[in-house]
Amino acid sequence: MHSLSSCLMHCVFATKERQPFLSHEIRDRLHPYLGGIARDNSMKALAIGGTEDHVHILLSIPATLSVSKAMQLMKGNFSKWLRDTFPEIKSKEFAWQQGFGAFSISVSSIDDTVRYIRNQEQHHQKKSFRNEFENFLRKHKIEFDPKHIE
Repeated sequence: MHSLSSCLMHCVFATKERQPFLSHEIRDRLHPYLGGIARDNSMKALAIGGTEDHVHILLSIPATLSVSKAMQLMKGNFSKWLRDTFPEIKSKEFAWQQGFGAFSISVSSIDDTVRYIRNQEQHHQKKSFRNEFENFLRKHKIEFDPKHIE
């Protein structure tokens, strides 16, 4: 029997020190590029969104790939592409924050999660990234130290 799984992860990662590097121009190209990274690594990006300082992505991850490896592939490949595609970013020392958030969702939550991810700009007019992230941690019952949330 083959290994079969359903691993749907709502992943969130931010720019280092929450620097606003992800302009509309970059995000317009970022989303399709991240989708390609996912596809090239046997994942499926169901939704991609975010703001100038962070990214949300709903990924279907195969059984053969850990969440940490998936995030390493997404963040690392994007960083290289960004520097190659937007040479002016090089001088600004673009980097991602070291960690990420990954929250499992059920199949029945896909539509709501996709809608949430695609409406990030509107969502963040009312709620800060920190508040949003802490809410995710609480909802998923993940213990955390608030001083480690940037």
